[in-house]
Amino acid sequence: MLCRSLILVVFACVAQVIHAADAVSHPGGVLRVPVGVAASPPPEVRFQGNRVLVHPLGTAWEAVVGIPLDTSPGWESLEIRTADGVSRALPFTIEAYDYPVQHLRVPNKRHVNPTPEDLARYAREREAQDIAKRAWREALPTRVALDLPVSGRRSSAFGLRRTFNGEPRNPHSGLDLAVPVGTPVRAPAAGRVTLSGDYFFNGRTLFIDHGQGLISMLCHLSKFDVALGDEVAAGAVIARSGATGRATGPHVHWSVFLNGTSVDPEALVARP
Repeated sequence: MLCRSLILVVFACVAQVIHAADAVSHPGGVLRVPVGVAASPPPEVRFQGNRVLVHPLGTAWEAVVGIPLDTSPGWESLEIRTADGVSRALPFTIEAYDYPVQHLRVPNKRHVNPTPEDLARYAREREAQDIAKRAWREALPTRVALDLPVSGRRSSAFGLRRTFNGEPRNPHSGLDLAVPVGTPVRAPAAGRVTLSGDYFFNGRTLFIDHGQGLISMLCHLSKFDVALGDEVAAGAVIARSGATGRATGPHVHWSVFLNGTSVDPEALVARP
């Protein structure tokens, strides 16, 4: 009997290692991995100390994890805590990923080399936006698959290593969709408007909280069609596109956040 128990334990450990080896993502990507049986209460999952979205998918609870762009290749792990208090670590692999480089010419040098006053304004604005990016609501998203906020040419992809007028900048933290000024911008999924403002770099910006750390940020807008605190349905018109803030032309910048980090929106876009 003891031998049989040991065999079962060894088998369970091997199964977990095999499963962990199958879990792979890359910097800026999204890891989707089962973390429990849907017949049981959902576990609490954390990555690098931050809560992770957990939703029912078929017969399992699935964790949907955002991987920060600055994550180094190698082993990482999720912290999983069941409703009865049992904790375990689920290891997974981060693979290297090369993003392209984009060189942009921006006529307004103030947005390339801000003044001390501009930087002070940016610091004030950044605090509120960082809070909105890291927000957590227990409410489950109505869906994890997102729709594009506008239908337009993908002018800049997520993760691009950019230069402005020859000066290197941080990698691009969203997806740019080129559309004419005034194009209706639609909610990628149902959610709540948690922040709106006119910011130095991002221009007129809206944050839509879809639930459990899944958040959309839409920038360079010309007009808002919703107000702070509004509940919006998937596909509802929430704004109009523009070229406000640091923009090389009319477009919508769409960032998506999971567990407080920006991820490639394309990883979550619903496919026909």
